[in-house]
Amino acid sequence: MHYRSRPLSLVESPVPPAESRRQAALQAYDILDTAPEQAYDDLVRLAVMLCGTPAAMISLIDDDRQWFKAKRGLDVEQTPRGEAICDHAIRSPGQLLEVPDTRLDPRFSTLSLDVGGQPLRFYAGVPLRTPAGDALGTICVVDVVPRELDEAQREGLKVLGRQVENLLELRRYALKQRRLLVEREALAQGLEEARADLVRRNEQLQHRAHHDQLTGLLNRVGLAQLREDPATMARLLGAPYSLMLIDVDHFKQVNDVHGHLLGDRALQAVADAVEQSIRSGDVAVRYGGEEILVVLPGTRLADAVEVGERIRRRVRRAPLPFPLSVSVGVASGEPDTRQVEHVFDRADQALYRAKASGRNRVIADDTPNVA
Repeated sequence: MHYRSRPLSLVESPVPPAESRRQAALQAYDILDTAPEQAYDDLVRLAVMLCGTPAAMISLIDDDRQWFKAKRGLDVEQTPRGEAICDHAIRSPGQLLEVPDTRLDPRFSTLSLDVGGQPLRFYAGVPLRTPAGDALGTICVVDVVPRELDEAQREGLKVLGRQVENLLELRRYALKQRRLLVEREALAQGLEEARADLVRRNEQLQHRAHHDQLTGLLNRVGLAQLREDPATMARLLGAPYSLMLIDVDHFKQVNDVHGHLLGDRALQAVADAVEQSIRSGDVAVRYGGEEILVVLPGTRLADAVEVGERIRRRVRRAPLPFPLSVSVGVASGEPDTRQVEHVFDRADQALYRAKASGRNRVIADDTPNVA
């Protein structure tokens, strides 16, 4: 079945007033120009068998064309809308349009449509409607001889039309579900991103609250939080440990002579030297203006002194426009959280002796631990 190349002259029908709504309904199915599907092809085949015609099709009426979702006995994919009998059929959505002889119907008498090389003479089509009543197209049968369907064939064609409508609704429902799934996934992703952003912001706030902004080391608030956590205290003080107090030598003079900007750089250089010299499980705290406390869990006094020496040497090599040094006091303690204040005092006394002895040195307090 094919259309001849010469123009047709169907009697013009005015565009229905609800055409824009009908077109929107058709677009909602997203079916135009899709690949053939067995379910639709089977219904067209049944239409041919039921009505005994050489050709049948499922035609969808687009803005300026009719496009065939399924066809049998037809060798074209689409035709101009102005040449489509189906366009007349959808003007009466609730009725089967049957044209016993196109030559005797003034609307189609000049139609130039061939089926198997012979002029089309018979047409019967059932409009395909949406639940809202908009006609999207038809399922139709055509023949090359004038004829009429019997009542059983008419009813059968209507049944096939309802099956096409069911397929279309299943498609629309599946499309809707896919869209909802995409929207839900996008929403879930958005919520997860928002949650992750909230967690990240909260962590940043926690970090700012517990860390010194200049050096990045823990501050006193962070140290107090650690002391309130029994698990952390058990890890830090559950074995022989050492405490180290570090003080920047002549820091007031650094600020007075070189300015507070370079004074800040000096503190950052000391903090960097500390972080490069200790382990990931050690704890460093900016305890005062130019004073840093370091907790070394599982570290004996001699090893802690070596850590202090590494820090001192790194500070001396700091890339600053003036020489910088630190004094370090070290003391060790046994696994007993009740003794930590005493160990701290001994480290502070060792620091005092380091400064009194000329600074730029590490002094260890070797006072015997008292149980």
